[in-house]
Amino acid sequence: MSDKDIKKEQEHENQENTASAEMEENLNQADETEEAESDEQAIGPAAELAEMKDKYLRLMAEFENFRRRTAKEKQDFAKSANQDLMSELLPVLDDMERARQSMEATKDVDAMLQGLELVFHKLKHVTQLKGLKVMDTQAGSEFDADMHEAITQIPAPSEELKGKIVDVIEKGYTLNDKVIRFAKVVIGA
Repeated sequence: MSDKDIKKEQEHENQENTASAEMEENLNQADETEEAESDEQAIGPAAELAEMKDKYLRLMAEFENFRRRTAKEKQDFAKSANQDLMSELLPVLDDMERARQSMEATKDVDAMLQGLELVFHKLKHVTQLKGLKVMDTQAGSEFDADMHEAITQIPAPSEELKGKIVDVIEKGYTLNDKVIRFAKVVIGA
């Protein structure tokens, strides 16, 4: 036999061996699949119950982690929101400090009042930029429990003021259209 014939014969044997090995592997996989299915049927409800318990525990742990993470994010957001407001108020605080120092040195009341008025306007401007608004509450207007807090009730000075606001004790404020402090009022009875 020549070398070529020997090589061809070896290749042919290798192909036959590969084909038979693949067939054996496929048969083994089929047997394993059948065994797994029969094991599942034999174990059945107990294994399924254990799997469901595991899924439930993992889901609960995932939810708890989500809850903690969102709570932490809320705290971080609140801290950064306060930081933004405080950085806006720092120039006003500096102006108040300078005004206090100048009050000690000067005797000119008009100049002090003008300085305090400037600082007040600056503070009012910063709070308005952040969404703070004063409620428009006047004596003689209707009492609204959603906007006002009745401190006391007095006999109405006139018939028109019965059930209406007689006096405003403390202004109310809204922040971005949400009441953060109710106006404290006296109503007529």
